[in-house]
Amino acid sequence: MGIKLRAVAVTLVLSSLLFSLAFSASNDGLVRIGLKKMKFDQNNRLAARLESKEGEALRASIRKYNLRGKLGDTADADIVALKNYMDAQYFGEIGVGTPHQKFTVIFDTGSSNLWVPSSKCYFSHVFSYDILSVYRHKRKSAAIHYGTGAISGFFSQDNVEVGDLVIKNQEFIEATREPSVTFLVAKFDGILGLGFQEISVGNATPVWYSMVKQGLIKEPVFSFWLNRNVEEEEGGEIVFGGVDPNHYNGKHTYVPVTRKGYWQFDMGDVLIDHKPTGYCGGGCSAIADSGTSLLAGPATIVTMINHAIGATGVVSQECKAVVEQYGQTIMDLLLSEVRPQKICSQIGLCAFDGAHGVSMGIESVVDEKEGRSSGLRDAMCSSCEMAVVWMQNQLRQNQTQDRILSYVNELCERLPSPMGESAVQCGSLSSMPSVSFTIGGKVFDLSPEEYILKVGEGAAAQCISGFTALDIPPPRGPLWILGDVFMGRYHTVFDGGKLRVGFAEAA
Repeated sequence: MGIKLRAVAVTLVLSSLLFSLAFSASNDGLVRIGLKKMKFDQNNRLAARLESKEGEALRASIRKYNLRGKLGDTADADIVALKNYMDAQYFGEIGVGTPHQKFTVIFDTGSSNLWVPSSKCYFSHVFSYDILSVYRHKRKSAAIHYGTGAISGFFSQDNVEVGDLVIKNQEFIEATREPSVTFLVAKFDGILGLGFQEISVGNATPVWYSMVKQGLIKEPVFSFWLNRNVEEEEGGEIVFGGVDPNHYNGKHTYVPVTRKGYWQFDMGDVLIDHKPTGYCGGGCSAIADSGTSLLAGPATIVTMINHAIGATGVVSQECKAVVEQYGQTIMDLLLSEVRPQKICSQIGLCAFDGAHGVSMGIESVVDEKEGRSSGLRDAMCSSCEMAVVWMQNQLRQNQTQDRILSYVNELCERLPSPMGESAVQCGSLSSMPSVSFTIGGKVFDLSPEEYILKVGEGAAAQCISGFTALDIPPPRGPLWILGDVFMGRYHTVFDGGKLRVGFAEAA
């Protein structure tokens, strides 16, 4: 589950007013559960800052990616309305138990387990049971680690209600421990994972698998419509068994799932202001993740994007040192048409494994002078490889060498906080470029209004870049996590039968 942003922006730990529920059955056979919007409470941003000081929330957007056909007719589908919380959380209500208890959960395509708090968890709305329940302990322990914390508990089994569907004897986790500040302060109860069984903790059967097996939905398809208008009460809908044609315009562009577990697919180049960056020209992998607020991608390209939109990140001394000491050499090697992947190994900052540079354990001069060992020094190697990509991009644009070196130094200044966010000036949106992603041969644009998250009003408003850095090396990476920033702009279909993901302009 891609649990959300940090501190000053939009995060799970921001609190809210209580919400009320409205149940309705429309004449098209779809059952909708309407949720009213919760209001932003500035006071509980303090909890987010506390989380930041503990170092967890800097990794908030991407907790789980660390290296450790014809869709069903909507008349046969089931719909769960989603709540939009500050454009950073979308969640709805389910029932667990017999008789059922209501829980608010995040519907997360980046994980595969269902968990809710146990009666043994003292800080939350909890799941309890009585003698009439079909509930039974399985007494098998369970633990899930997220970027903002972890939960642990044990597996249980009971009926689960999603919309008007009743999934019988569904395996889920009762969480007895939620140690992170994020989970303690957050206004959701649990997580309903919509990924594949391949990444399910304990190999538990995901809820959507059970829906199909029990004949509750016509096809193994579900789709997300996320309403990004924070002024509107309706937060969006998830439709099980098909799609609602009112949720999108035009046709979906489908791409095959390349790796089951997450909903992973191949992606083409990333464009800034409609100009190719070249970074993913040879292909990248991407994951559509409803449980992640932002767009996460390799630091190299995220830094280029944040530079183009004027976002302020963290200064990297290693990056600037590489440019100062090796910038001209890198430039000369590029101009002499040395294979770019070999340049950083050729100048001694990386080893070369035949495909790309890898860290070779370089210690900095500062470390040596201060008598400390830094162990593996990934920063110098990765900074060199970023500089190569940045210089390549500028050479394609026929920039002068002086301008290229100046540009690369500027990008060093814009390096984002690892797993964190970068701020922009709210008054500058009109001058920011579009950022686009190539999927299935089609270009999907995001405007500044769509990739910038705004918190607060008037002079107190803060604007956050929707792009955060995440580096996953080959062969798994480079990897992009297309979270709610992207899925809010593009209606997304997850087709488990044909193993594909589809995107169309959201209505």
